[in-house]
Amino acid sequence: MDSWCVIFFFTFLGASLGSFLNVVAGRSVAGTSWWGGSRSHCPKCGTVLRWKDLVPIVSWMFLRGRCRYCGSRIAVRYVAAEVWGAATGGLLAWRWGLSPALFPALAAAFGLFLNALTDLEEGYVFDIFPLAMGICGIASRVLPGGGSLLDGFLGALAGWTVISLIILLSRGGMGWGDATLAAGTGMILGWKFTLLTLYLGFMSGGVFSLALLTAGKLRRKDAVPLVPFLAVGGMLTLLFGPRILSFLNIDPGLPWR
Repeated sequence: MDSWCVIFFFTFLGASLGSFLNVVAGRSVAGTSWWGGSRSHCPKCGTVLRWKDLVPIVSWMFLRGRCRYCGSRIAVRYVAAEVWGAATGGLLAWRWGLSPALFPALAAAFGLFLNALTDLEEGYVFDIFPLAMGICGIASRVLPGGGSLLDGFLGALAGWTVISLIILLSRGGMGWGDATLAAGTGMILGWKFTLLTLYLGFMSGGVFSLALLTAGKLRRKDAVPLVPFLAVGGMLTLLFGPRILSFLNIDPGLPWR
């Protein structure tokens, strides 16, 4: 299959996943069901949305960011999730191609993305989602083309240990959901990529917070959600991790064959 066709397909798939995971996050926070026969509807007028209202990115553009039925504004978070998902799917397809490595990379990126959405909206990580990531990590390693199970378990241990130490040393500056998420991520990425993800996540969060502090938009005592920056660190690792580790004279030891 032509590489551009693969990239286009996963870009569209990523946009669709971004839209779906946004719904999953919103309904999980609200305590309502996101599976089964529950249909998407306008949160303002309650009208059930048709297929032409739900085409990722395209529908929002044609509707000019407003509900077709009542004219109320569609929250930017919906199209932002679709754009992020499209970029994630397309970039990872560009980086890994149609190979066994692509699917655990997608699982890690979109798993972090889902947890970033719930962290942004509620400041909470639902344990079921990191657990699902861990299961995906184990599955990807026992299937043909997968990496070492030991590397996955070491990744889970590394992620859990780093965040747990921060929680204990900061006396609750983070939640245990963050540690669970780091463990689930580690099961997919392995220990080297996991440590790099945490480092890049902390660095991006630090730069962002410093910029807001300098601009007077953030106070020192204000809490800043961690998971969105872990999602950024994860994407940077999945795209550039091997090169970064090689530059540091560290054998990348890719987590997948």
